[in-house]
Amino acid sequence: MSKCEQCIVRQFSSLKSLNKEELLKMAECKTSYTIKKGEPIFEEGETVNGIYCIKDGVCKLSKLSSNGKDQIVKLVKPGELLGQRSMISDEVANLSAVALEDMEVCFIPKTEILGFFNHNNDFSMNVMKTICGDLKEADDHMVSMAQKTVKERLAETLLYLEDTFGKNEDQSLRIQLSREELAGMIGTATESCIRLLSEFNKDNLIEIVGKKITIVQKNALIKLSQQ
Repeated sequence: MSKCEQCIVRQFSSLKSLNKEELLKMAECKTSYTIKKGEPIFEEGETVNGIYCIKDGVCKLSKLSSNGKDQIVKLVKPGELLGQRSMISDEVANLSAVALEDMEVCFIPKTEILGFFNHNNDFSMNVMKTICGDLKEADDHMVSMAQKTVKERLAETLLYLEDTFGKNEDQSLRIQLSREELAGMIGTATESCIRLLSEFNKDNLIEIVGKKITIVQKNALIKLSQQ
C-alpha cells in the first residue's frame, strides 16, 4: 500500500479525490526531503515545475515589496499544497516559501499532476476550489489591512497564531515569529510592532519572555481585534 494513501496531505488537500491507482502512480514519482528552518522551498520568480505537499512543519509565503521589506501573505501548515496556482497559470512563483521550522515535504512533478487534472474531474474541481479559497483569503486580508488599525491587526494575528498552530506546554505560542516577521504579517514597521507588543504586555493581554509570547487575556484580544 502506498504511503501517499495514509498521508496527512491527502486527507486535507485536493489529493483526497485521487483514486488508489493514481496515488500509487504519485508515490512512484514523488521526491521526499527535509527542509531546515530558514531554508526556502522555492523563491519568488522561480519556475516551480510541480507541487509541494507539506507533510510536516510550517512555512511562510511572502513577497518582497519595492522597499525591500518581506510582506508575509500566509502561513502554510501540514496537509496543504504549494505551487498549484503557478502550475496552472504556467507562470513563475509569485511568492517565496521559507521554512519557519524543520519541514518534511514531498515534490510531485507537474506532468504527473496535469495528468490527474485531465483525467479526474473531482481532482481538478478541488484544485480550483482551493485556489478560489486562497483568493477569498487574500480579499479578506486586503480589507483587514485597509480598515483595521495596526493594533487590531496585531491582536487578530496573535489569535490566528494560537488558534491555527496551537500552544507549547508552557502555553506560549507554538509558532515563534521574529518581531520583523510579525510586523511583516500585519503590514507595519518593526519598531511599531515592538512598541505595540510592549503595550499589550504592559496591559497584561499577553506575556513576553524572550522570544516567547503567551496570550493571557484571550477574550480581551478578541474584543480588540473586532473593534
